[in-house]
Amino acid sequence: MAEKIEIGYTDRLKEAFEVMGKMGLLLVSVDANGKPNAMTIGWGTVGIIWGKPIFTVLVRPSRYTHNLIEQTRDFTVNVPTPEMADIVAFCGSASGRDHDKFKEKGLIAVPSKKIKSPIIEQCTINYECKVVHKNDVIKEKLDGAILSSAYRSGDFHTIYYGEILGVYYSNK
Repeated sequence: MAEKIEIGYTDRLKEAFEVMGKMGLLLVSVDANGKPNAMTIGWGTVGIIWGKPIFTVLVRPSRYTHNLIEQTRDFTVNVPTPEMADIVAFCGSASGRDHDKFKEKGLIAVPSKKIKSPIIEQCTINYECKVVHKNDVIKEKLDGAILSSAYRSGDFHTIYYGEILGVYYSNK
């Protein structure tokens, strides 16, 4: 694999958002024993909050990943290549409670430099994020159209605000 270089958090952001909109990104967290789990995300944003670069991600409390982030208070966001479409689909439909997604799909976990959760070697862009705040989506404050389209089951997301501590890139 190609060497990963550290880049600025906005350097490849357009590419990351394009992939998120088309196929999804891989959110990685780790359990207390160091076993990583990847979950596909299609929603998220990056901006400046509290004078810090923040990657905001939404995770439903019913998801296995939610418990892992609650434990570690960190996560990575990884931008897959087009060739990883089947892996992204699998990570969006299978639960880490029942599957070792890294083992089953041949994902290589590389230790992060600044947090517990690893990055995925095969992904072109990797964001290391430390949770600095979280809040829950509040049903009564949500637009009705969003409520009826995204929350029919009532499983409202927790919004995690992750300070971006490092971003890495390799063009493979």
